[in-house]
Amino acid sequence: MQRFCVSLFLSLALIGLAVPLAYAQPVNQDPNARSKSIIVGGTVGVRPKYEGSDDFRVIGFPIIIPKFSGGDGNSTFSMIRRRVKFRNIDDIRFTAIEWNGLQFGPLAGYNFGRDQDDARRLRGLGDVDGGVTTGGFVGYNFGPVLLDGAYIQQVTGDDTGYQLRFAAGVERDFSPNLKVVTRIGTTFASDSYMDSYFGVSPTQSARSFAVGIGLPVFDASSGIKDVYGQIDANIYLTERWLLRTGVRYGRLLGDAEDSPVIETPDQFSGGIGLGYKFNISP
Repeated sequence: MQRFCVSLFLSLALIGLAVPLAYAQPVNQDPNARSKSIIVGGTVGVRPKYEGSDDFRVIGFPIIIPKFSGGDGNSTFSMIRRRVKFRNIDDIRFTAIEWNGLQFGPLAGYNFGRDQDDARRLRGLGDVDGGVTTGGFVGYNFGPVLLDGAYIQQVTGDDTGYQLRFAAGVERDFSPNLKVVTRIGTTFASDSYMDSYFGVSPTQSARSFAVGIGLPVFDASSGIKDVYGQIDANIYLTERWLLRTGVRYGRLLGDAEDSPVIETPDQFSGGIGLGYKFNISP
């Protein structure tokens, strides 16, 4: 079941990664043309093994995005696809309502949790099971600027509490072939979340000393967990080749930064995806 959930939400994430590419208009494309096409490719992402890790894991998966309508983009499938936004594996959003700049909708995703084998200092602490995440978001557009907030909670696996994410982003088209999105944000985490990922209970501390690591007891309380900045670029290399790249830097704060569990408060991640568009019919 866990593998199925991971596969499902990775697929949704891929849709979020490829949607902006599918709607970028290459220079020589006729906007009134009606054709069916499919984008096929792959994405590779790099992220810390766990929050606070100074080691990385690589995640790779395919991109398969069909496009059923041409230049008007008014098909039901096209409208639904435009409303899907990928923020993170655990934060894939669907804009259900748009009104006068306001946006509302649900979100879903998958949290990978943490394995005590991910790092030496985690030995004896036990695993934190991942699971499906759900929640909702609200945003408001000020021209090219989008302010938004989201509530995210894991609903399967371990009870790890909730997170509140706040962000401000700017989306800009530098040319018909290049779109850049920059975003800064911060995360508030509940007591349960902080205890699960950054706290060390007396029992965990005793087990840690027993295996020769020796982490002290640490009570991690709710509060601002991190701040981050990221930049994503969607690039039409040609009328058929599509490229998306992104990098993110985050900094753990407060009890998350002070936790004996972490190896470094500086968190880097990034990814690159390449797709090729095949025309199915004229």
